Amino acid sequence: MKRISILFLLTISVLGGIARSLQQDVEKVKLVQKPGKFTQTELKLEAGQKYIFEVKNEGVDKLVGFVVAPKGKTGKEDHIQAAYLYKTIDNGESATSQEVTLEKGEYVYFCPLNPTPQYTLVVE
Repeated sequence: MKRISILFLLTISVLGGIARSLQQDVEKVKLVQKPGKFTQTELKLEAGQKYIFEVKNEGVDKLVGFVVAPKGKTGKEDHIQAAYLYKTIDNGESATSQEVTLEKGEYVYFCPLNPTPQYTLVVE
């Protein structure tokens, strides 16, 4: 019985360590959108890294969304859909994207609902 208890504790410890390791592999990129602009005007991210985008609406009196697309290809067909927020957000709310892994290159991010400039996102 003692061996079973020790084996159980070791299994729980290993599984807990794996779960913590998986959670640490995803980096959260926090962005704030104010009327007509994002407060962060450029992002530099690492190729192959997993990211979740979190956007907060601060003071925008209409719904806010979020788009990431390759630079020069901003049509809907080129949007990186995993980077879309789970929902559009009202003033004072936040929302996140799915996990996104980007390849090396230049991208842009912007809000299609509350028109903002297209900001640079460089993945190295």
